[in-house]
Amino acid sequence: MEAILKTIKMKKIPIKPKVVISNKPDAKGLKIAQRLGVNTEVVDSSGFNGDRWEYDKKIVSILSKYGVTPKNGLVCLAGFMRIISPQFIRKYKNHIMNIHPALLPSFSGLNAQKQAVKYGAKYSGCTVHFVDERVDTGPVILQAVVKVNDNDTEETLSKKILIKEHQMYPKAVKLFAEKKIRISGRRTIIKD
Repeated sequence: MEAILKTIKMKKIPIKPKVVISNKPDAKGLKIAQRLGVNTEVVDSSGFNGDRWEYDKKIVSILSKYGVTPKNGLVCLAGFMRIISPQFIRKYKNHIMNIHPALLPSFSGLNAQKQAVKYGAKYSGCTVHFVDERVDTGPVILQAVVKVNDNDTEETLSKKILIKEHQMYPKAVKLFAEKKIRISGRRTIIKD
């Protein structure tokens, strides 16, 4: 999130961030967003065991309040560790991006870096993708590769991948803002 907001602040992405929403009141990202002049809101999810759509309606209400609509908005997931309801995904179809610390479709879900090291992968990386109704299966926008060394641990691999994440996510947001992404089936076509 910080990499995206800083890239926008440097006027390298033609988009105006409207709001950062967290499900945790003490999230570090809230202070970062405020420092960068972006509105923040919290929809606390602690103890919430209800229907995911009931929770997500609160998120949609906040997005609407700030003018982030399914037609003109982009929702970037960055550290938001909740599975989004199918209703929310359908409402904002192809307007929700996420980043995953692996080369999807490999090592989806949690602990991707640990999975890559344990599996003995020689390469890993990160994937920016549109969110669909399953976990880490939406159309791939961009990927970046990192070499996995024999002595890499989950921690060292995570640090290498994070460097690439900070490059790829802002780049994907810029492509979206410039209307250079077209989806055809499962594929994203990047216009030159």
